[in-house]
Amino acid sequence: MSWGIAARLARRELRGGLRGFRIFLACLALGVAAIAGVGSVRSAIEAGLADQGAILLGGDAQAEFTYRFATQEERAALERVSNRVSEVTDFRSMLAVDGPDGVERALTQVKSVDAAYPLLGQIQLKPNMSLSQALVGQDKPGAVMAPVLADRLGLEPGDTFKLGSKEFQLSAILTSEPDDAGDGFGLGPRTIVRTADLEGSGLLSSGSLFETRYRLDLDDNANLDAVAAELLMEFEDNGLSWRDSRNGAPGIAAFVDRLGNFLVLVGLSGLAVGGIGVSSAVRAYLGQKTSVLATLRTLGASRQVIFLTYFIQIGVLALLGIAIGLLLGALIPIALGPVISSALPIPAIFSLHPAPLAEAALYGVLTALIFTLWPLARAEDVRAATLFRDALGSASTFPAIRYIVATVLLVGALLGAASVFSGNALLTLWTAAGVLTSLILLVLASALIRWIARLMNPSARGRPVLRWALGTIGGPGENTATVVLSLGLGLSVLAAIGQIDGNLRSAIDRDLPDVAPSYFFVDIQKDQMPGYLQRLENDPAVSRIDSAPMLRGIISRINGLPAKEVAGEHWVIRGDRGVTYAAQPDARTRVTAGTWWDADYNGPPLVSFAAEEAEEMGLKLGDTITVNILGRDITAEITSFREVDFSTAGIGFIMTMNPSALAAAPHTFISTVYAEQTAEAAILRDLAGQFPNITAIRVRDAIDRVSELLGGIGAAIRWGAAATLLTGFLVLIGAAAAGEGARTYEAAVLKTLGASRARILQSFALRSALLGGGAALVALAAGIGGGWAVSTFVMETDFAVIWPSALGIVAGGVLATIAAGLLFAWRPLSSRPANVLRARE
Repeated sequence: MSWGIAARLARRELRGGLRGFRIFLACLALGVAAIAGVGSVRSAIEAGLADQGAILLGGDAQAEFTYRFATQEERAALERVSNRVSEVTDFRSMLAVDGPDGVERALTQVKSVDAAYPLLGQIQLKPNMSLSQALVGQDKPGAVMAPVLADRLGLEPGDTFKLGSKEFQLSAILTSEPDDAGDGFGLGPRTIVRTADLEGSGLLSSGSLFETRYRLDLDDNANLDAVAAELLMEFEDNGLSWRDSRNGAPGIAAFVDRLGNFLVLVGLSGLAVGGIGVSSAVRAYLGQKTSVLATLRTLGASRQVIFLTYFIQIGVLALLGIAIGLLLGALIPIALGPVISSALPIPAIFSLHPAPLAEAALYGVLTALIFTLWPLARAEDVRAATLFRDALGSASTFPAIRYIVATVLLVGALLGAASVFSGNALLTLWTAAGVLTSLILLVLASALIRWIARLMNPSARGRPVLRWALGTIGGPGENTATVVLSLGLGLSVLAAIGQIDGNLRSAIDRDLPDVAPSYFFVDIQKDQMPGYLQRLENDPAVSRIDSAPMLRGIISRINGLPAKEVAGEHWVIRGDRGVTYAAQPDARTRVTAGTWWDADYNGPPLVSFAAEEAEEMGLKLGDTITVNILGRDITAEITSFREVDFSTAGIGFIMTMNPSALAAAPHTFISTVYAEQTAEAAILRDLAGQFPNITAIRVRDAIDRVSELLGGIGAAIRWGAAATLLTGFLVLIGAAAAGEGARTYEAAVLKTLGASRARILQSFALRSALLGGGAALVALAAGIGGGWAVSTFVMETDFAVIWPSALGIVAGGVLATIAAGLLFAWRPLSSRPANVLRARE
């Protein structure tokens, strides 16, 4: 019965239109649209990766071996299960060109292919020709390369260059590579040559660092799981890694998923800001319904009927706001699909994706319930006699216990949903804790600002503009809390992101000169080490040289069990890892547990494992691990754990074995060189000229690539934070609009007492500036705290306040509140005092 009466009353109330609820709708719509838009773009990319998985992978499936080619038996098995096989190798090398000032060199990511490549998709070249034509060449073997590499070295089709000790002729510029995204992150631009043409170059010799991928063309009705199971059962212990078209670009898919989830959490922070506006709008609306509520109570309406009446009404409006947000979040990505697709290096299918829309709708509904339940419940508790004076002013601060419990359950449901959808409960909880802490600080700050305003008001005698501003801020009718909460929370998110981004960039620039080597040199043959060391040890500009044997292996078993059963999806067992050997630890090695083997030990294989990773994987002294190196299984006992610091950008191996376990295996050496920056060019020139097969990786260039990637991520996150800030500004506008009546009356009284328009306007602006400055200072403190926590505990970098960003936040907060306050100041200033005061009872 109560629902029926309440529904009829709500329907009649809704006939009055949306007056007072425009900001309510905008806050919900913007928050939901941001989450739905991010989710839709993520789903579009995921759909594109799934649809084009075979092309991105280069085949229906791929078998990969580390630093070796498939044996005849393995190749026969691959050909047995497929229609066609394409063999592709991938490695880094130095490309050399004779220039006017001597030999110029650049790092390149080389892909060597066979005649069957590409199985799927098309290589696009300039000038237009087929890849087979381009790789034939004329006087020398042909090659194609990325335009950025050709431009850097001044190469044009017809020019020659060297890879290792072999000369190639550039036939065409590579404009599109169908499987580029599936190949993963590369440190250098692409060069493609024939594998057969690399014979005699010294680049694919035993022990060199390269990967061999066999792309398979399977029957249309082939069972991918069955094919994988058959080959892995036969060859997994040989180090075979398997991937199929259902996961054509796993690195990109994981990155897109994680970034999308993080941006959704940023969007939830925006919804929290919007929730403040929703709550404020509901409270203001109920405050205007004094006579209606009083009449209903006088006519015998129960508390339940009153609650349900406005619950239904506001619920309908909330659903309208959510629907608008879903519409925007679904249509804007589709409308911008061609622009977004052209900017992405991967395929994306922009269409209506229901899953992210359902997720955004759930977040919107839960947020609306959380932020409207409390003011509605408080309205229910107000007595009829006081409703004629103030709809909510005489209500208790806290509603009935059932509403408090319901609010807590709704918050729990929101956090649970965010944890499930993001797949990272810890990050979700930390985000929620940060938002909650910021809200608590901002509530306390708003109370403190009002108390300070009341305290300073008497001392402002003789300065009427300041006294009017302080009196209004500290008075009972001012919406100080709404302004501080809405602006402060949005600025807190932006401030935290600004501090994190700034400190991450500063950490790279600050730490690199002190701790990072100038070069990584790889693929140094054992017989080249004496000449290599002689060149460096006699150079006074070189301060340090670290060298170590270099092999790669895949951990397949732990204590005789499959590694994944023991360590789950830990990153150490996902793919191949570096392995070296040493008779004794060097001076910089710190053994944290166990003992090292004797220098002349020649027994069963032993291994020293990285301590932190061992703890994460649950390993202990005495455990055994089986590592597949070049197709051979080596089972070693863990005799010690040692500290490995990967943050120095130096040499760091997860596993170090005794020499007799690995010395007989084909391998090369890796070395890092610490030198003065002015000597780097000469070192590279001399070593590359003497040993053309050696690959040099300049650490600064690698860091620049990472910084470029971080810059793109930071830009995406800042756009998400900007949406949160825009929501906060909308709430500010709503608070200013709600207080327009109070400012009109205030302006009328001040005009009657002789105040000029200019001084009244100055008072309004000063009031806004004080509130904005207070909110910005609190947001700055919260943002610096959040930035410190993430930098220290997540990024594990040093933290320093980025003052330009910090001061920009304060200035932005002041300007935003002034703009919102003055936007609704002109009408009160232009009103006639007589009309305003006559209408006031």
